[in-house]
Amino acid sequence: MTLTLTDRARTSAPASAPAPEAVPAPAPRRAAGREADGLAVASFVLGLVGLLAFNLLLGPTAIVMALLSLARRTRRPGRAYLGLALGVADLVVLAVLVTVNGTVSWNLGG
Repeated sequence: MTLTLTDRARTSAPASAPAPEAVPAPAPRRAAGREADGLAVASFVLGLVGLLAFNLLLGPTAIVMALLSLARRTRRPGRAYLGLALGVADLVVLAVLVTVNGTVSWNLGG
């Protein structure tokens, strides 16, 4: 007679002991929520850096990331809204620079 692992467990346990109840494993944190939080923080950082450099690239990227994180129900909506505002501010700064200088480059000198 061949015993499997479950048969051995049943035969080794005393007859008077109750069967162990299955304890549900804790639900892992949803990866989508984590990803949305990361998108919110990334949009904030990119929007902030975009005020100083690469506003043509980083501004729209910050806006898209902020909108994605809000659509995915981030737990950090404040950072997502800040990233959205900073992304829009990047584009406003770019528009002002283009209007004033006639170019897309910064000119801090006189």
